[in-house]
Amino acid sequence: MHLDHVKSVGISAAYRGSEILRARLGNISKVTKKSKIDLVTEADAESEEAIIETIRNAFPDHGILAEESGGYQEKADCRWIIDPLDGTTNFAHQLGLFSVSIAFAFKGIVKVGIVQVPMSGELFWAVAGKGAALNGRPIRVSNSGKVSESLLVTGFPYNFKDMLNPLMRRFSNCLSASRGVRRLGSAALDLCYVACGRFEAFWEQNLEPWDTAAGMLIVREAGGRVTDFFDRPFRPDKSEILASNDKIHAEMLSLLNLEDTECEKIR
Repeated sequence: MHLDHVKSVGISAAYRGSEILRARLGNISKVTKKSKIDLVTEADAESEEAIIETIRNAFPDHGILAEESGGYQEKADCRWIIDPLDGTTNFAHQLGLFSVSIAFAFKGIVKVGIVQVPMSGELFWAVAGKGAALNGRPIRVSNSGKVSESLLVTGFPYNFKDMLNPLMRRFSNCLSASRGVRRLGSAALDLCYVACGRFEAFWEQNLEPWDTAAGMLIVREAGGRVTDFFDRPFRPDKSEILASNDKIHAEMLSLLNLEDTECEKIR
């Protein structure tokens, strides 16, 4: 398997999805709900259809895991993990902070990650062992060595009301210790912004594989570190993610690890 070819097809697919999202921004007729606050629009489905079509034309035997349509050929060694619109709530409110996220995995290991940002034109990508880039130029995480000198970013899970106490304790710890905390509404963007040094760290809970698979690799290939809240290696099927520039990772872990066992029961 030539990963450069995989990357090329993935980038083409991401741009096709992005074209649809740009055309659809402010031009959607219906917004539905997967849950009380988890939105979906026809743009999600149209973008996903175009992405899958592009990939299937090049690799008809590959498996696919996509947010809206689920999984296909799930036992295939080669598998694509697709979020056709990461940041649907932002998109529905005509806020331009959303992205297309596409990852390619071989035997469960992510080898290529691509995140395209329709409204800024930024294209992030990484290939395992070959580094990460933004619009073709290599990127690296920041050099900040202290949380007090760092800008952080986080997100809130859709079921945040079920875990509000530990969620807010972690948020309070990080806000008090850092230069500031932002909440953009697209985990793929958050991870890419850590990779290129705009943020020093990102943490969130209860994400899905399509939210993190591409961005995780981009951070690692840019020199960052990605684990769960207990410093165990992160995989896209895990429920917690901490991504950082590595230099502040230990300090971030201390802020996220809650000693209150009652809180931990509903992490």
